[in-house]
Amino acid sequence: MARELTVGEVAARSGVAVSALHFYEAKGLIRSVRTAGNQRRFPRDVLRRIAVIKVAQRTGIPLAQIREALSSLPEGRTPTVADWRRLSRRWRAELDARIARLVHLRDELDGCIGCGCLSLKQCPLRNPGDRMARLGPGANTLDRD
Repeated sequence: MARELTVGEVAARSGVAVSALHFYEAKGLIRSVRTAGNQRRFPRDVLRRIAVIKVAQRTGIPLAQIREALSSLPEGRTPTVADWRRLSRRWRAELDARIARLVHLRDELDGCIGCGCLSLKQCPLRNPGDRMARLGPGANTLDRD
């Protein structure tokens, strides 16, 4: 069986700070075991899991969704290409919707900057179609279309 890795070795090989590794472990994204001297040791498959975490984070996937996806993988083995395809399919629709929202925002942004009013009643970015009016008075926020 391959030797387990120290937290420093994992940090060096993955390019992730030790503090981030501790955070990932606390959030249930990765796991380690403790030696008799109470030192963390990580299985080698943690390197691939960290790579998946970093790619998912770069695409804006929340850590809770990353944890859920990683929990579907078998423990004790490196995620495979098939595993990655299955995980990425789960995120594709959300990414496509986010891209569509960003394209819409980009296209509306020029008009908003050109107008300069940032009207809470009529602004196509902040309150398209005055949809917040039906929410009644008070501090309402419209974050998504």
